Amino acid sequence: MRLQPGVLRVCLRTLRIISRDRKALSPLITDYAILTLARLRVEKNEEREEKYDHGEVWRKEAMKALCNVIYNSLKAQERASILRCAEHKTACFFSVGISETHSVCSSCQERSVCMLTAALEQCLEVCWGETHEVLTDLTAPPVCKEVTQCALEFLKTLFNITYSVHRQEVDEEAADLYRHLAAVLRHCLLVPCEGDDRKEELQGHTVNVLSALPLQCLDVLLSTTHLHSSFTHLHVVHNFFFLGTCCRFGHKLKEKLAPVLNLLTESSKAHKETRHYLRQQILPPLRDVEIRPEQGNTLRSKLVRLMTHVDTDIKHCAAVLLFVLCKENVSRFVKYTGYGNAAGLLAARDTEEYRQAKDRINLVTGRVEDEQPDPMEGMTEEEKEAEALRLINMFNKLSRNKIIQPMGVTTDGRLAPLCGQTRHIAVQEEEEEEDDSETEQ
Repeated sequence: MRLQPGVLRVCLRTLRIISRDRKALSPLITDYAILTLARLRVEKNEEREEKYDHGEVWRKEAMKALCNVIYNSLKAQERASILRCAEHKTACFFSVGISETHSVCSSCQERSVCMLTAALEQCLEVCWGETHEVLTDLTAPPVCKEVTQCALEFLKTLFNITYSVHRQEVDEEAADLYRHLAAVLRHCLLVPCEGDDRKEELQGHTVNVLSALPLQCLDVLLSTTHLHSSFTHLHVVHNFFFLGTCCRFGHKLKEKLAPVLNLLTESSKAHKETRHYLRQQILPPLRDVEIRPEQGNTLRSKLVRLMTHVDTDIKHCAAVLLFVLCKENVSRFVKYTGYGNAAGLLAARDTEEYRQAKDRINLVTGRVEDEQPDPMEGMTEEEKEAEALRLINMFNKLSRNKIIQPMGVTTDGRLAPLCGQTRHIAVQEEEEEEDDSETEQ
């Protein structure tokens, strides 16, 4: 019996609310109930949707109810794995991802990663070459929006499962599994998609998953037979975010850019080949030294500009990436960025070089200024006193003409004009003198 879309939507909404109560889950953790919810999540009836326009609504309600059931019940988690609910597209993948984040069983985690990786391969029709090398046809038609959305759900679930893996020690078998996943993710960075927004979203989630993988497994980003081809894969990671896109992100700059900067930094620290390649692309040999480091449209210029960004996280990420590409050599770092731009990072790291230059750094400009001659050199004491009086008269004139207004801090901690305080003090002194004279009389 098929329910009307409106009735089905109300029923699923009720089930979603009931599924939050762990004591009321018994009817919902049977095989039939789990499979029914999974089927409703992906079922489409164009005729009914056109007439009532409720299809997407009740599919989301079924998805939420299924997530609650699997999240709140260990038995439902076991049955979902046995029933291979992943065949019902993204519904159970997402649910399994939620449950796996609370699981301490590494074998279950690896099994889920393997299953999701296989599903992602099938979704994007991955073609394999040699070991850990995906053959990406850049001339192929762009991936449709439905397939891209499906891949996005897989990537989100993979991140939920693997977000803590980079902090774990993995054995050789697990490392091979994550290298296999990294190769598929490399393909996700390159595959063409319908619409720039979809492509940016796919690449953004791909970078998030790459950031969660063990660093030792990221070598596959460059470990292909043809060196030039391998460069293309990593080239996408940084070019996507730096070539003309930074300005478009606006308030989402931190959300979009910080994961990429961190990924490139950690990869450069862990793999010498990655650092060499990125340094060639971002910090080529200096030729035009007449312009400031932050001027221009090169990758180096854009990163140096980010070093003075108002967001401290963005500023720190950009500075650390450049510092790592310079092999953490302060002289080389200053050479490419300038003392003014490098001052923040050097001060935070408290390097010996910064401590030596600290007294000579102008706090206003943030850089080492040329030493200026002592203006008092060769003057007698009388000439110095005369110069001091001349400066005082100049300040008084500026103050009288209200060009400047000297300020001071009052007893209650507020700023107030010094002239007002001076008058108040003068009045107090006069009153005290009058009191003293009256007392003497």
